[in-house]
Amino acid sequence: MVGAALLVRVEAKRGKETAVADFLESALSLVQEEPDTTAWFALRFGPATFGIFDAFPDDAGRQAHLAGKVAQALMARADELFVAHPTITKVDVLASTLPG
Repeated sequence: MVGAALLVRVEAKRGKETAVADFLESALSLVQEEPDTTAWFALRFGPATFGIFDAFPDDAGRQAHLAGKVAQALMARADELFVAHPTITKVDVLASTLPG
């Protein structure tokens, strides 16, 4: 069951689109170490617009993720890769279906 989620959007700097895609793909291994991250998706909305959607059982799981390695790496590289700092929106999950 999931009840909390995050939607993160970032805009890559010109010429950094591939670096952003690579960074997001590489983050998967870090997320897999987080027991309360129920679902995690790295997204590409357009040529330079990317995002992350992740879901958690509750707000404690969401807060743990926000204090985790992926969030730290994202913020550490923000000035290098993104036009502006990531837009992070906390959302409540009203209904979901997940395998298993």
